[in-house]
Amino acid sequence: MARFGLLFTLLLFCSWFAGANQDEESKKYGLTMLKRDGVVNEVPLLNNRFRIDYQVEEITMLFFRRPGTPAVVLVQPDGSKLYPTHSLNNENLEWYDEVSYDLVIIRNPTPGPWQVVGQVQPDSRIMILGDITLDVDPLPPLIFQGETLKVTARVLNDGAPIKVGYFRDVVTLYVEFVSTNNDQYDNFGAGTKSVTEFQDNGQDFDERPMDGIFTGEFKLSFPAGEWRPEFSIQTPILKRRVVKAPLVVAEPPFEFKMDIAPEGDRADHELQIRIDPTVAKPDSVIFQGKIFYPNGEEQLFTLGKEASLYRMLKVKNYDWGRYSIELSAFGENINGREFMATLPLYKFEIDRPIEKVPELQKPIFEPVNKPLQPPEPEISTTAMVVTIVFGNLVILLLGWGAVRVFVQNKPLLPAVELPGLKKLFKKKTLDLDELEEELAEEKKDAQKKNDSGEILNLSMKDR
Repeated sequence: MARFGLLFTLLLFCSWFAGANQDEESKKYGLTMLKRDGVVNEVPLLNNRFRIDYQVEEITMLFFRRPGTPAVVLVQPDGSKLYPTHSLNNENLEWYDEVSYDLVIIRNPTPGPWQVVGQVQPDSRIMILGDITLDVDPLPPLIFQGETLKVTARVLNDGAPIKVGYFRDVVTLYVEFVSTNNDQYDNFGAGTKSVTEFQDNGQDFDERPMDGIFTGEFKLSFPAGEWRPEFSIQTPILKRRVVKAPLVVAEPPFEFKMDIAPEGDRADHELQIRIDPTVAKPDSVIFQGKIFYPNGEEQLFTLGKEASLYRMLKVKNYDWGRYSIELSAFGENINGREFMATLPLYKFEIDRPIEKVPELQKPIFEPVNKPLQPPEPEISTTAMVVTIVFGNLVILLLGWGAVRVFVQNKPLLPAVELPGLKKLFKKKTLDLDELEEELAEEKKDAQKKNDSGEILNLSMKDR
């Protein structure tokens, strides 16, 4: 940081005694002068003591301790103690209490001997943080989709590498690829892809742990196109970002063609792989992978180096079903750089054959002389309309009659009195009564004659 441009001195004390001559103690205990010259930024802790010079206006210190242990305590020259909680009410003090370290910023510190109390790591050092920068090795100019890359970066303090291994717990480094939104490429509108974090642990691509060199490994598994690499570093008090020039992630330099065996033929299928000589050297490429068959079987394979542009992979013919092939390529590109790439999963499918059903013989029917039936008479539209209307009227009348008789309890037809008709029926009734009286009298007269001995003449008169 620019604000640390003032010269200050950090001395280490190896003795618990105070008041002795400084030059004699320097000779006796080997005290080291720490100058703010961009070269020396850290010294070992001896008896957890150090000295701050009177010219220092601000100091940033980093103490590494055992993970999970309490924060350290700083003892000032006057014997008073500083705790992390003091940073809440003290504008001159900033304290970041993390799991395995304490990062302390003190403005206008008290000159004199200081002491650190806590479970500080045995080989820990007081680090005076200055201008923190990130130095990243350039990416290769020729890269393609599916390739695995190794990137190396160094965190510099005032231009000098930080070789304290514990510093990896403080710094986190990220790698991102940001789409340039160039509509000429397939990654248009793809946004940002976070690909990896740097490590200094001696695993994967990192050669040596805790050597101050952070190594990142990532696969170009995102779409091909134009991308802008961005590298960033984050600490509790600062952030740094390195933006590289845009580069093009090319398509894999391999073409595939599958020759499927004819139906009914038990010969193997063949996958033909063509290598693009403008990107990779064909005689240096090796393929290996695994074949997944429809019946669940798996087969490992390796295709060695050949001078030809083509490689042939035989795939067993297990009839119909879905086949999948995993492919990894190892070789050297035309720039002489070794590459390792994981190619997209290759799939092909063979349809299930259609089973032939034997043809059925056409049945033979003997002709039968059937009498011709007269065609059914056609009903005209008018007759149909009349029938429908008449039927609806009948249904309405029947419904009305049912409601009148069963619901309203009234006679089906209303009583109508006609005077003429009444007299007529009455007169006819009187005539019948008179006729019956006359017949009764005649019957009595005949009885009397019969009783008197007269012979009843029943013979019919001549007409």
